Amino acid sequence: MTAEKGSAFLLKIGDGASPVAYRTVAGLRTTQMAINGEQVVITHKGSGGWRELLSGAGVRSVSVSAAGLFLGSDAENAIRSHALAGTLDDYELSFESGARMRGRFLVARLEYAGDFNGERNYTLALESSGAVTSL
Repeated sequence: MTAEKGSAFLLKIGDGASPVAYRTVAGLRTTQMAINGEQVVITHKGSGGWRELLSGAGVRSVSVSAAGLFLGSDAENAIRSHALAGTLDDYELSFESGARMRGRFLVARLEYAGDFNGERNYTLALESSGAVTSL
């Protein structure tokens, strides 16, 4: 098994059409994803002192964070619009192996920064709303 390139971990945003077409958010230098699961503990006297969890229960979510250079692309401008409006949109995460994940996300945080003599950069955080599917 070979290591996958971080540059091939892409964040894409939907175009709002039906069917949805996805475009890559340009300028990202780092992208991270976390799959979160809440546990439902069902331990009882007969568990023999071992914790037992209920399979398929609890709340699951996906969190995405990314950082990069602001290039003024249509995808970046769409993210800013969604952050200001507090609206959900379709996003896709794609990996070098060809695996993809899709779902609806809310822009939970969008930050811009820049030095006087340097480029403008941004960081963003997305939180899933509803099911995230693996393709």
